[in-house]
Amino acid sequence: MKFTINRAAFIKELNNVQRAISSKTTIPILTGLKLSADDSGLTLTGSDADISIETLIHADNPDNQLAIQNPGAIVLPARFFSDIVKRLPEDNMTLDVTEGFQTEITSGSASFTINGLDANNYPHLPEIDASDAITLTGDVFSELINQTVIAVSNQESRPILTGVHFTLVDNQLLAVATDSHRLSQRKIELPSAASATYDVIIPGKSLTELSRMIGDDNPDVEMRLSENQVLFTIGDTMFYSRLLEGNYPDTSRLIPNESTTSAEFDAKGLLSAIERASLLSHESRNNVVKLTLDPANNNAKIFGNSPDVGNVEEALTPSEMDGDELEISFNPDYMKDALRSFGAAVITISFTSPLRPFTLVPTEDKDNFIQLITPVRTF
Repeated sequence: MKFTINRAAFIKELNNVQRAISSKTTIPILTGLKLSADDSGLTLTGSDADISIETLIHADNPDNQLAIQNPGAIVLPARFFSDIVKRLPEDNMTLDVTEGFQTEITSGSASFTINGLDANNYPHLPEIDASDAITLTGDVFSELINQTVIAVSNQESRPILTGVHFTLVDNQLLAVATDSHRLSQRKIELPSAASATYDVIIPGKSLTELSRMIGDDNPDVEMRLSENQVLFTIGDTMFYSRLLEGNYPDTSRLIPNESTTSAEFDAKGLLSAIERASLLSHESRNNVVKLTLDPANNNAKIFGNSPDVGNVEEALTPSEMDGDELEISFNPDYMKDALRSFGAAVITISFTSPLRPFTLVPTEDKDNFIQLITPVRTF
């Protein structure tokens, strides 16, 4: 195999594929990057068995300056190869595989020779039927991920909660994540009729990596399923992830239908106040801030306290407030994550009691996005 390519174009795709490559894998060949050249172009593949990413660099795109002298395939040690490519001196580079999988990389006056592996030993990527794909714009899908993945669990003791639960029924895509202390749920009405129904759990780590690959140009993201894999296609890049096995808990019953106290806040303003309150609460072992609401007197305050450092108290300015008087404590980090997911929206926070979960919804789109947080008992 031998080809010459523009280094910047190559590095851009190399960075994407490297997201799937881990040095900790139990399968040695998966620490490598697979390169495969044929008439259509150069295909890069990376995998850690949980996530696999494959992208095609087209030979007919003049920006790539890709010239393939000899087709073929090789697996190269990903970390060394990436470091070499990024430090080469010229705009273009040539890669030439010789006998015994020896691979020579040249650019200007620099020349490296590294040992490769037989690409025939690289695991095959799953084959996924394309019949029931759904498509979302990149910005919508990226927002969906970022709004829900904050609530996935980091505890491997309940692996099912480390994923986001996706269901598709009657043209409505529903994504839910919970770590049993908080919950995030987002609904999206699909623009065109979907023949399929979905009920799958996608690992949060996979979705986080996927969202980082969706660029500012926001290409459409196509999603397809097989029995235990999901495939996302973004332009010329294919992103495979395994699915989590098991039954996701029924989260619909966790969301209260009524409230005794509610208040409307500007999300960004409330976020700033909680960030200030948490400066001291983080120094305390229990990391709790307290919110008091007195609708009758239009009075709202937030408190942060650390026995070692001191305390903070700040008056809040809700745009609207009604219901009963309330005092409630919560983890400020959960609240900050939830508030960031709303951006610049005005939100309604609804409470039922000091020890029951409370909900946050945007006033403009309250049926399609909800965050739920469990309060902290402080007495």
